[in-house]
Amino acid sequence: MQVTLGKELRGQIFQQMEAGYPNEAGGFLLGTPNGDDVTIKDVIGIENVFEAEEQYHRYAMTPQDWARLEDQADERGLTLVGYYHSHPDSPAVPSIYDRDHALPNFTYIITSVQDGKAVEQRVWRLRADRTQFDEGTLAVHD
Repeated sequence: MQVTLGKELRGQIFQQMEAGYPNEAGGFLLGTPNGDDVTIKDVIGIENVFEAEEQYHRYAMTPQDWARLEDQADERGLTLVGYYHSHPDSPAVPSIYDRDHALPNFTYIITSVQDGKAVEQRVWRLRADRTQFDEGTLAVHD
């Protein structure tokens, strides 16, 4: 699996993740799938609605956010291909919580934010049997 992301969109994700620090932040990935590969065309940040005292290590959005973004993607000829979020002061590796709440075939970009600065970004996809994530290649271009 290869995920292609423009530098400008990567910068937007970094900015959103840093602004959310020390809490988790996240949003949706809109793009075009091509077999196992995905090209990200837009990123849309979504407010973290998890309980305030847990936001430092949990992120959630509402079903209404999900439905609204699917509609927006359709209107633009794009697909809701995945989701991105931060791991404050933790590696850009999916947690057990991430696995338990992820969907197979979705693209997940995780950004590690250390001391308020985005330092690492990795891409993952959950296996169909939900046993684990597999890491993909994140190709960042101009």
